[in-house]
Amino acid sequence: MEFLKILPLRGPNIWTYRPVLEVWLDIGALEDSPSNTIPGFYERLSSWLPTLAEHRCGIGERGGFLQRVREGTWPGHILEHVTLELQSLAGMQGGFGKARSTEVRGVYKVVVRSRNEQVSRVAIHAARDLVLAAMQDRPFDLPATLTQLRDMVDSLCLGPSTACIVDAATARNIPSIRLTAGNLVQLGYGARQHRIWTAETDQTSAIAESISGDKDLTKSLLEACGVPVPEGRLVDSVADAWEAAEDIGLPVVVKPRDGNHGRGVSMELMTHAEVEAAYHLARDEGSGVMVERFVRGSEHRLLIVGGKLAAAARGESVCVVGDGKATIRELIARDINTDPRRGEAEEFPLDLISIDDNAAAMFEIERQGFNADAIPVAGKQIIVQRNGNVALDVTDLVHPEVAATAALAARIVGLDIAGVDLVAEDISKPLAAQGGAIVEVNAGPGLLMHLKPAEGEARPVGKAIVDSLFADGDDGRIPVVGIAGTYGKTLVAQIVSRLLHLSGKHVGLACSTGLYLEQRQVEKSDCATWAAAQKLLMNRNLDAAVIENSFTTILAEGLGYDRCQVGVVTNVDPAQHVGDYYIETPEQVWNVMRTQVDVVLESGVAVLNADDPLVAQMTDLCDGEVIFFARDAKLPVVEEHLKRGGRAVVIAVGSLVLATGSAQVPVARLAAIKMLEGVAPEDQKLEHILAAVAAGWALGILPELMRAGIKNFNVDALTAERTDV
Repeated sequence: MEFLKILPLRGPNIWTYRPVLEVWLDIGALEDSPSNTIPGFYERLSSWLPTLAEHRCGIGERGGFLQRVREGTWPGHILEHVTLELQSLAGMQGGFGKARSTEVRGVYKVVVRSRNEQVSRVAIHAARDLVLAAMQDRPFDLPATLTQLRDMVDSLCLGPSTACIVDAATARNIPSIRLTAGNLVQLGYGARQHRIWTAETDQTSAIAESISGDKDLTKSLLEACGVPVPEGRLVDSVADAWEAAEDIGLPVVVKPRDGNHGRGVSMELMTHAEVEAAYHLARDEGSGVMVERFVRGSEHRLLIVGGKLAAAARGESVCVVGDGKATIRELIARDINTDPRRGEAEEFPLDLISIDDNAAAMFEIERQGFNADAIPVAGKQIIVQRNGNVALDVTDLVHPEVAATAALAARIVGLDIAGVDLVAEDISKPLAAQGGAIVEVNAGPGLLMHLKPAEGEARPVGKAIVDSLFADGDDGRIPVVGIAGTYGKTLVAQIVSRLLHLSGKHVGLACSTGLYLEQRQVEKSDCATWAAAQKLLMNRNLDAAVIENSFTTILAEGLGYDRCQVGVVTNVDPAQHVGDYYIETPEQVWNVMRTQVDVVLESGVAVLNADDPLVAQMTDLCDGEVIFFARDAKLPVVEEHLKRGGRAVVIAVGSLVLATGSAQVPVARLAAIKMLEGVAPEDQKLEHILAAVAAGWALGILPELMRAGIKNFNVDALTAERTDV
């Protein structure tokens, strides 16, 4: 089982709309050994990966894939399913896979959904090793493999908080681009984009974030605006802390000036010794120390997004109860850390509690007269942690007045997304009536407590964030024109770019002659590539993009965008493409070119060459409208299209015209188009001009602008523009 080539297809491709890993697999002599001829293979594979029973395969029912293995299938098919299952068990869902034979005996294309290329590469290599081990009756260390893959997923894939926002954007048809190996993600394209970094956005003010990090400043601003906050002040020594505590009145809270996640916070302090110990704990966690009035009640976190309450969670103290036998350390390990809601990974709503490196927990235990190795008597309750365990959903219980107060606090600080911490005995009642108060306002709040609460209903916080960035009906898209075909793609792309420029758009062009921004060439290499397309879509100055897609780009990289407003197919000449990438038939060539039409939006337009029968056959593939272009307006396919009220760009009485039904609007006389001077009537350049005009029409460009654009268009002038960038 030899891997001949591995192709990461990072955009829509011949297999699916989503990124995949395509592997060219040579199974050699195994072509003569389907799975049912290998003794013990089915038993070993199904015992190692019993969850393969969930794979329905082509049979369409649970156990379908294993039935195929039992009856006899080939290693490429098995490799596909094992890879998908390893990815799934590692926490990276896939679902889509294909295995197809090529014209070369024993060589297959195996395709699996890939949310992260590095993880999928390791998974498919591990899957090959596992399959071979099952065939050869050798051991395979599946736990070690899954541990490696899970570690990779944790470090390389989007975290659950960022992923929930991206998923919510996808549900609204808003595209996304991951900008770093971390959690910085672009939602939308070009000038319509927004950026997120977990629960921070490009609307999150740096000043507001700095204010929220200064707890004393935050409190003074809130207090000045009438928001209830606990009395307190900054202190600079143990003596000053005790003096503040006496002035405020015991009990008090001591916490860092700029801490987060509840670190260094000590509550309900009653004695000088407790205040002194808490002071040192808080000082070690931040740049200053605050002493505040202790507010009775439970800790709550209210997530405010765009001035509205998106979710709310309540915290609870963590306790152990003695049994007269186990130490406090042992009770924590046995009764707290075995809770399935607790773990070290981000996917767990509650953290594990470690005594040895948790000064706050040790402080709490020692306040009660114990140490970690003490054995409490049976029935004795020991508080281990008072705060930082906010994971019980209470969104539906929040009083409207409390929600409004929290939203006001976020607005005072200036945060578009804020985690507002407040203490109240009953969140369903106004704060004033119960002496409740807001104690902190946090930027970049954690979302996991709302996505996976320890108790209660999960909340769609990702949707709330996306809705705050994009108004109803806004999909964050700029007009994207994708152009595929055998001949003329570059010229069509150049003309369409010029037409968009004349219409007032800030346009980018990626084509075989280079990369252009605002009609200025910035790269001279072949830029009909996935990477060049991505550069355009990440550019915040552009409000339109024209992207040429070569046959090879579609096969080797995938398209550089998820969907497009206009998709153009100029023509298809199978003879020019067979022989590479195991593409051997006209049908396979057609299947590659159709990718451009498959990605046209429902609100978009496919521009198709009616003179080319292979291209005209793509009409039914388009989710949106179709505009034909043709030299001959009398072509049956064009006439039938116009009878149904469709649109076409054709030649009539020596002029290029826009036809809708029986109506025609002239754009320009052919004799007036300089590009056609000295060009033979059969030259394909005329078709390329027709295609460009059809794309311009699909984009809503006025006929008079298109007339000006094509009459004097000069390719040489375009490619000679400034490159001094």
